[in-house]
Amino acid sequence: MSVFTTDGIYHIFRWLHVFFGIIWIGHLYYFNFTQGVFFGKTDANTKSTAIRQLLPEALWWFRWGAMWTLVTGLVMLGMKGHLVGLEVFASGWGVWILLGVAMACIMWFNVWFIIWPAQQIVIASAEGVAAGKAADPAAAGAAARALLASRHNTLFSIPMLFFMGAASHLPVNMDVDAPLGLLTGVLAIVLAGLEFNALKGKLGPLTTVKGVITAGFALVAVLITLVEVIL
Repeated sequence: MSVFTTDGIYHIFRWLHVFFGIIWIGHLYYFNFTQGVFFGKTDANTKSTAIRQLLPEALWWFRWGAMWTLVTGLVMLGMKGHLVGLEVFASGWGVWILLGVAMACIMWFNVWFIIWPAQQIVIASAEGVAAGKAADPAAAGAAARALLASRHNTLFSIPMLFFMGAASHLPVNMDVDAPLGLLTGVLAIVLAGLEFNALKGKLGPLTTVKGVITAGFALVAVLITLVEVIL
């Protein structure tokens, strides 16, 4: 059966990668485009109930969707390098896919080490208030940290999806002596600067849903321009 060939196994991991990716990014967009707007409009009791009962369920799917998206993606990268040779990562395909992978890894880090720990504080505080205790004074700051990281993940997700698709459908012209080291360094500086803002900065234009979507498409244009100019 074709599914038990190397190509078949690779396709199974690609299928799972897409499946888990939909769960992950779907919840990311739910949190940023739907839940946040709803929380801003609803009453305190309804918001408390949602935080205590809905949010933990949604965050479970969110963080494990992120985990298995990353795992299946890394398996695919390993298989690709093994089957084709590591030089494939120095090709146009490699430029696009590794740029997408870099953003996905940053997003995964934010999910597990920024958003999830912060939301645990928020949920625990809401549970305490519902039980008649005082709100945890750290909850407001934790909610702000989670929002900042989540908005940046939404920002990253737009170019990440573009470059993942571009790897197979948008060839990039590059010479054999293309300055991949320079490109890597420039892109690393850009992504590191954005991630620093996700950890320590401000929302700025990412405050609104319209702002984060607009910024995401602008980031696509900036990254494409850098790749085309340097290569």
